[in-house]
Amino acid sequence: MRPFTIRPSAFARPSSPALALLLSLLVGVASMTGRAVLAANLEERLTGDPKVPWQISADTVDYDAATTTYYARGNVVIEKQNTRLVADQVAFNRQAMTASATGHVLMTVGEDVLTGDRLDMDLNRETGVLNDGGVFFKDSHFYIRGQRIEKTGKDTYQAERGSLTTCDGDRPAWVITGRKVNVTVEGYGSAQHAIFKARDMPVLYSPYLIFPVKTKRQTGLLLPEIGYSDRKGFYWDQPFFWAINDSSDATVYVNPMQDRGTKVGLEYRYALSDRSYGAIMADGLKDRQIDDGTEANDKWGYGGDAYTRPNTDRYWLRAKVDQELPAGATARLDLDIVSDQDYLVEFREGRNGFYATRDYFLDAFGRDLDTYDEIERTNQANINKIWDHFSFNSDLLWTDNVIKRRWRETDDTLQQLPRLQLNGTKQQILGSDVYWDMDSEYVYFYREDGDRGHRTDIHPRAYLPMRWGNYLSIEPSAGIRQTTWVMDRWSDDDLAKTSTREIYDLELDLSTELAKVMKSPLAHVDRIRHSIRPKVVYAYIPDQDQSDLPYFTTTDRIDEANQITYSLTHTFTARTTRKAPPPTQGMQDTGTIDPERLSAVQRPRSAPRAASPPPPDWVDAFNYQRFCRIYLEQTYHIADSEEDKGNPFSDLYGELDLNLGRFLTVSADAEYDVYETRFSSHNVGASIGDTRGDRLSVEHRYTTSVNESIRGTVSVVLTDNLVLRGAYERNMLTEEDIVREIGFLYQAQCWSLDFLLADEEDDLSVSVLVNLKGIGGIGR
Repeated sequence: MRPFTIRPSAFARPSSPALALLLSLLVGVASMTGRAVLAANLEERLTGDPKVPWQISADTVDYDAATTTYYARGNVVIEKQNTRLVADQVAFNRQAMTASATGHVLMTVGEDVLTGDRLDMDLNRETGVLNDGGVFFKDSHFYIRGQRIEKTGKDTYQAERGSLTTCDGDRPAWVITGRKVNVTVEGYGSAQHAIFKARDMPVLYSPYLIFPVKTKRQTGLLLPEIGYSDRKGFYWDQPFFWAINDSSDATVYVNPMQDRGTKVGLEYRYALSDRSYGAIMADGLKDRQIDDGTEANDKWGYGGDAYTRPNTDRYWLRAKVDQELPAGATARLDLDIVSDQDYLVEFREGRNGFYATRDYFLDAFGRDLDTYDEIERTNQANINKIWDHFSFNSDLLWTDNVIKRRWRETDDTLQQLPRLQLNGTKQQILGSDVYWDMDSEYVYFYREDGDRGHRTDIHPRAYLPMRWGNYLSIEPSAGIRQTTWVMDRWSDDDLAKTSTREIYDLELDLSTELAKVMKSPLAHVDRIRHSIRPKVVYAYIPDQDQSDLPYFTTTDRIDEANQITYSLTHTFTARTTRKAPPPTQGMQDTGTIDPERLSAVQRPRSAPRAASPPPPDWVDAFNYQRFCRIYLEQTYHIADSEEDKGNPFSDLYGELDLNLGRFLTVSADAEYDVYETRFSSHNVGASIGDTRGDRLSVEHRYTTSVNESIRGTVSVVLTDNLVLRGAYERNMLTEEDIVREIGFLYQAQCWSLDFLLADEEDDLSVSVLVNLKGIGGIGR
């Protein structure tokens, strides 16, 4: 069963203190009455633009010289810019610097609203008391109400017999009440004897409740995750956030689990510049449970895993770092080291679990992790430098095989320590019609057990691009590959310590492109361009015996080739019209201008400058989007045909990419066996939607005698508040259901209910998540 969890979310943050703004407002009122003796002191306390005067209207305005107090009575309205105060009476004591507003007090600061029966303010201390009232903060849609709301400091508030909610109306859908509710802006809030109510019915009680009230980075405790699961028992995951400085922070996790022990985690993040930043994360525990293969401990393993897990020391270290180096070079680091094959399966969920870590790495660095069930984890350190025509890469590639490292007596996992690459881009030779490029690589292959050695591979290539009019591109090319091996340790006695290989390859590329621009049947699309690009490539590599050479990777064996590969690409591109402002002097227009319109306004540099006509109100500009691509490819092996080996034609390979926005997307690839007249493999994914938000997605994967599965998801909008959803996945080879899910999402103005019933590999689970806007969620 999935655990039942309280999920945290950021608490709504009050905006700039409305009560403090009222103090300044009242001081401004006194200055408007014409008392010059106060003007100099009061002007400094005014909010907003000092050149904009305060406006006041009231039935009467009096001044009591004995008490140095101003009184405004009857329909008092005081306003300036986006601040407005309405009350029956307003009194201001200029000597004590205190103010009071009584009777139907209503104050608005921007879109924030303060209401009550009485408001008493101390201008010097920036404190005040609101009786029988409430405060509404528009940005966070948050309400605080109470018999007595006191502003105790610059950013602190206290409400007696108070309540807080994000729901509208006099009878909110949910509310948290407390004898005393304290709030510190960009700090924490607390409630004594807190009661959570759904409508008017009490549901939960807590003698003391703490919640964050912050949007900025600030050191302190975050809301915990609390829950229960069959594998963990009762657990509490408590994070502590440390804002170290403006460029770095850290989060510490302490996660005691009833049945497993305490898991401790650390995340450290830093950002020195836009090109220098990183994240290092680690967590682990001393597990109370093991999987030694016995029936008693079968619960702590995973079905389908061929290996047990007898270890109790468990951990996961991962990191990604991008670092800017001198001379325009860059460095990258990727770490992914895990204690055992079950750790990431066990801890996929959670704020520092596999899914959360993977999403963060993809978002921040654009680099992925190996899947959670992959036993070979990739670790890499890279230094890269790019010039105009060359690039250099140096790598340390370490593959951590969890099974072999922990449970095997020998570990023959191949490592590349280091791998150096110097590549030259395609470039002219001394201004001639001949071009060249080059790939070169040095690798030291290391194994703890097995063959080790050095390999150097250099592969230059020359090209002679030609064109026949505007119809045909012709490009013959020739390359030669020189490879040298120097072995440190080898088990095959027939191998020499030093080996070399020289082999050449030839290619001839023929291609052309046909295109037509058509009118579009869709109103929002101006034109559609259809291009057809046929291409034929002849490749030749001589047959060469390489059996006496070392073998580390596919580069060590270059297969012979005498083949023709032909392909056809259809591309459909839509042009949509948009309105763009005309280019202004000193600024570059980034839109794509219609060539006909452009030629009418631009002149050659040598032409005399004529008087410029006034610019039009708008100029046509266009957006271009490829919405469909169809690709077909097949190879004919001449050598197989000449030697009567049979089946010279390869499978016909095809791809389809179709993207019609939210309405229809299709992504498919397939291989068709022309001899067996059947598909040898195909992967098809399609998604259909509409303007309401309904969506159906289906994915079918098939490889002959290997796998065949189908997965579908559906989401149906029943009403504005209710969405029904489901999912189904089946292994069609074994005729077993993998996933069956059905649930619904109900969304109200200030809360939502997400219900899911799932049967996943014979694990029936029910999950319910109640999310309270501005507070967080209960459930999982």
